[in-house]
Amino acid sequence: MTEEKKEMDLMVLLEEKRVFKPSEEFVKQTNVKKWMDEHNIKDYDELLKKSGDNPEQFWDERAKDLSSLNGYSKVMEWNPPYVKWFVGAKYNIVNDALDRHVTDGKKDKIAYIFEGEHGDVRKLTYNDLYIEVNKLANALKNLGVKKGDRISIYLPMIPELPIAMLACAKIGAIHSVVFSGFSALAFRNRVNDCESKIVITCDGFYRKGKIVDLKKQADEALENAPTVENVIVYKRTGNEVGWNEKDHWWHEIVKDMPETCETEKIDANDPLYILYTSGTTGKPKGIMHAHGGYSVGTASTLNWVFDLKENDVWWCAADIGWVTGHSYIVYGPLILGVTSVMYEGAPDYPAPDRWWSIVEKYKVSVLYTSPTAIRLFMRHGEEWVEKHDLSSLRLLGSVGEPINPEAWMWYYKYIGREKCQIMDTWWQTETGSFVISPLPITPLKPGSATKPLPGFRAEVYNEGGNPILNAGGNLVLLNPWPGMLRGLYKAPDKYMETYWKKFPDTYLAGDVARKDDDGYFWVQGRADDVLNVSGHRIGNSEVESALVSHPKTAEAAVIGKPHKVKGESLIAFVVLKEGIEPNDELRIELRDHVGKEIGKIARPDEIWFVNDVPKTRSGKIMRRVIRAKAIGAPVGDISTLANPESVEEIGRAK
Repeated sequence: MTEEKKEMDLMVLLEEKRVFKPSEEFVKQTNVKKWMDEHNIKDYDELLKKSGDNPEQFWDERAKDLSSLNGYSKVMEWNPPYVKWFVGAKYNIVNDALDRHVTDGKKDKIAYIFEGEHGDVRKLTYNDLYIEVNKLANALKNLGVKKGDRISIYLPMIPELPIAMLACAKIGAIHSVVFSGFSALAFRNRVNDCESKIVITCDGFYRKGKIVDLKKQADEALENAPTVENVIVYKRTGNEVGWNEKDHWWHEIVKDMPETCETEKIDANDPLYILYTSGTTGKPKGIMHAHGGYSVGTASTLNWVFDLKENDVWWCAADIGWVTGHSYIVYGPLILGVTSVMYEGAPDYPAPDRWWSIVEKYKVSVLYTSPTAIRLFMRHGEEWVEKHDLSSLRLLGSVGEPINPEAWMWYYKYIGREKCQIMDTWWQTETGSFVISPLPITPLKPGSATKPLPGFRAEVYNEGGNPILNAGGNLVLLNPWPGMLRGLYKAPDKYMETYWKKFPDTYLAGDVARKDDDGYFWVQGRADDVLNVSGHRIGNSEVESALVSHPKTAEAAVIGKPHKVKGESLIAFVVLKEGIEPNDELRIELRDHVGKEIGKIARPDEIWFVNDVPKTRSGKIMRRVIRAKAIGAPVGDISTLANPESVEEIGRAK
């Protein structure tokens, strides 16, 4: 192959040749294989074809797995770009997520094992959760909350966060959870956009040994939030806080409340929550999800992808402030009646083995985390992992961004001990649930999210709207699905423009992906993160993956800088592994390494060594901030960053 041809062919995500298959014994025990046997479906591809050819029938069957979703006259009503699922059903997600467990034999089962950063532990049974939710729901009704009212929740990773969400849903109110790492201004903007009537927050929380004064931030936000009538404050740390006439201590307003509360019967298509997500303009978009379809989507996908069983201990190590937490810490696991772990603090505090001590202590059997977290632990070294017995783990998962093959292999080898399949999931706030992901029976290629799940249909389109293979293109979804967003809050025109205009009646994900000859999808990242170098589309994550595959690199962030000839030039910010000294020779070595892995066209024009790259607390690398700092543009709001000091280091490096 000529060098030119190599460069042209490898401008998409580097395809992994290794394939990892689950053992036959493991496959036999999975939920999905048992279901296939019951339905006389012989193999994985037949399962995907049958469910994809008749998704309404497939999702109708999935709805029957829920105890209280019934009485609908139509499975789906599709009026592009809007959909209704389970039309005519009167339904509330809390019936399946909580109420039924009190009478179905699970009332004494642990719902959440909570560990605070300082080591404090709380274990809440389903009955405990039921009582706390009911008491708060009654308190909310006493404050005048009615069906359809919006409530903003500004809480850290403590059990009161799911309790607050469920209490809102129980009485038909719409919750809007705002990540506790957001600034006062960001919180205010979200409160005002959805015109919240109530705010629920806490005095503070622990992060890396310090108290974050969340109440102070909430007070600052609410100085200009005219729709807010009352503020409920949970006492987490006991730190001193300011007090206002609208404020109520959580423990005081629930003290005399009844322990039972009727669950509001609402339409299955009534909104459950609004969750704000960043847009390309920087103004957050209010994604709306509804009770009925969302419950089916989250519970079904969690059950099939992670094969959760009665005795599993599930740990989704995300933050509930993001959709991963909504779907797979709160609603999905509770509907399935499983035991979940919640952890308040930083993953490497007070030492890099904090997570592994939690896995060992609570015998976590299924772990779901982000590639960024895996790379953090890679950087610290496997010796921290080897201090602990991780033999309880039987399945692993990845979420949030494409996982580079080197991180995948480290995760597989050191965390999974080469016996755990890795469920690399692609989905979005908008989709509400996993869309492209392996099942436990799927042969895996490190770095690929494999194929669309049963009931979903996805494709990669070129700019003309035609399916393409082995080339980067637009990731699209071809039919509605139950967890699909129901629009953008107060922004119908933006909803149409963002997701439906480019390809009529086809959902545009906004991600660039490649589909290989086996039908496996390789997601490269956001379309607005894809670089154009001399006419070639190069994913940031592709170059980052190549850099991280070098044995001296711990992490990398790649951006594009305007270039008069090439359109964009590639700039790489590289974090080296501990003990590695930066020098010019290493720059050349890394540049050549990228050329070897991908092709000369992808070699960074500049490589800068830094101690860290800007990331949100959920682990997402903020390329927008890096690019702005690198080219001398305003960086905008950086309050969501876990490491704001890294922004200045980017500037100094340049």
